[in-house]
Amino acid sequence: MDGVGVTADGFGLRGPRGWAFRGIDIDAEPGSLIAVEGPSGSGRTSLLLALTGRMKATEGTAAVGGARLPKHLGAVRRVSALAHVAGVTDLDPALTVGEHLRERALLERRFGAPVRELLRPRGERAVDVGLRIDTALTAAGLDRETLPKGARTAVRDLERIEALRLSVALALIGRPGLLGVDDVDLKLTDAEREDVWALLRSLADAGTTVLAVCGEAPEGTVAVSTGPAAVPLARQDAVEAPDRKGDVEAPAREDAVEARGGEEAADAAAEHAVEPARKPGESTGSHESDGAKGSDGAKESDEPDESTDHTDHTEHTEPTEPTGTEQEEEKTDAIAETGRA
Repeated sequence: MDGVGVTADGFGLRGPRGWAFRGIDIDAEPGSLIAVEGPSGSGRTSLLLALTGRMKATEGTAAVGGARLPKHLGAVRRVSALAHVAGVTDLDPALTVGEHLRERALLERRFGAPVRELLRPRGERAVDVGLRIDTALTAAGLDRETLPKGARTAVRDLERIEALRLSVALALIGRPGLLGVDDVDLKLTDAEREDVWALLRSLADAGTTVLAVCGEAPEGTVAVSTGPAAVPLARQDAVEAPDRKGDVEAPAREDAVEARGGEEAADAAAEHAVEPARKPGESTGSHESDGAKGSDGAKESDEPDESTDHTDHTEHTEPTEPTGTEQEEEKTDAIAETGRA
């Protein structure tokens, strides 16, 4: 299948946690090498899945060949394929290279080919399957003879770049017009990155439009950025809002604590003011009555009564003896009373 053109105008996707990507503009001719660059977590893979019809965008429009997004998702999926996408095209480490290739060829023939292909003789179908596998391996630059055990080599025994080439070969079996490859430079050496980009350029030169996700786009590609500049300020404001809220609430909490302390001091002063003043000679009760009052639980409040000490001191105050002048006055009053009698 020949390559397809890819265009986008204000393309964006918003999920439960905010915008995955937004404001993407693309204008790529068929057979272009499109590099989606940006830091990890900036929505690169989401854009890859949206442009290949695997995710539905929520803003703007895009077109892949003659199919428009986000309306014609099924049509875009029929002309596109994915490779090296974690969680989508993962290789089974227990299967061999040959088993992966045969499985993909059978699935493609069953679900990707017209129904009349099933009516062809089995021998012709087997020849066609072998031809598709050899063509895909050659295009991906993977030689089965150079592997440790040939086609019987398990995926777990492959090098990282060999696993990437196998994933690309599996995607090419369907002869897509748009090939999406994720993380083409992840955990690769500089030499391996150059080999991968050379592979992708060769596929684009052969007519297949390639959409590759990377950390930094090389020269000679149609670069599309999903970096921080493409993320709307609304997300940044949402992240910073809790911090600003904490800054505002801190003084408020301090004011509340001070106000609470002032109220407690005012309440204590009010209790002292409400307590009636006792006269020096007024009796406040004996020790027995105080003990009975405490045992009966007449005072139900758990808070200590600040006037208790003052009351106890008043109760234990002994009456003062009269002075000498007071004794003489009392004798004089007694003599006067006797004379009247």
